[in-house]
Amino acid sequence: MSASEPLATALLLATFGTLLVLSVLFSRASARVSVPVALVFLVVGMLAGSEGIGGIAFEDYAFAYRLGTVALVLILFDGGLNTPLASVRRALGPAGVLATVGVVGTAAAVAGGASLLGLDWPQALLLGAIVSSTDAAAVFSVLRGSGINLRRRVGTTLEVESGINDPMAVILTTAMTEWLRAPGGVSAWTLALGTVVQIVVGALVGGALGFGGRALLERVRLPSGGLYPALTVGLACLAFAAPTLLQGSGFLAVYVAAVLLGNGPLPFR
Repeated sequence: MSASEPLATALLLATFGTLLVLSVLFSRASARVSVPVALVFLVVGMLAGSEGIGGIAFEDYAFAYRLGTVALVLILFDGGLNTPLASVRRALGPAGVLATVGVVGTAAAVAGGASLLGLDWPQALLLGAIVSSTDAAAVFSVLRGSGINLRRRVGTTLEVESGINDPMAVILTTAMTEWLRAPGGVSAWTLALGTVVQIVVGALVGGALGFGGRALLERVRLPSGGLYPALTVGLACLAFAAPTLLQGSGFLAVYVAAVLLGNGPLPFR
């Protein structure tokens, strides 16, 4: 019998709060031993899960997907806000190649390894597509929080690439999934066209919301300083939702909008 309210909500918040506190506290120790904080969060989650010492069973994949999407939107938005536009211009060329050709190459390499381990090619290609993109949270965390010193252009290229490579990975994963459901149903032409549409729509809508958000923040005068971050988070949500509804890449749009916002006059930065 499930717990009644407010006990059910209290139990949920207690579990969430405990895991969050433990992860954050362990992040200090991870910095001393040069372990990425993202790995600490993963380990805490594994230990708390149904196969770990915590024994917490969680199989709501739809909720996990939505929560992960919201988290990635905020991560990409934060990364874009802190990326100088001049650096993006210098790194856009190599970052664009890595985010497209590099993602496809990584997917193919992983698929080849998975095939050697016994997976059929459709499943192997799906696995390759899923893991082909660079994780933006891990890249931002490692480059900005671990004290690793890279050449400025190399570091910027990695950051920009991690922010714009999701469209290709999402398209590849969707195509491979449809291929498994209906072999031969997805042509190379359809895949290429879908890639272009997602990138173009995402970039255009993200740019429009970025410039529009800058104009709005320059002109609006809110009664409280705390409302400006709320307004900015609202813009981040719109930057993902609008292009996604138009069959574009919401993740790319969020990053583009954030870069444009962050390089303008941002009240209460």
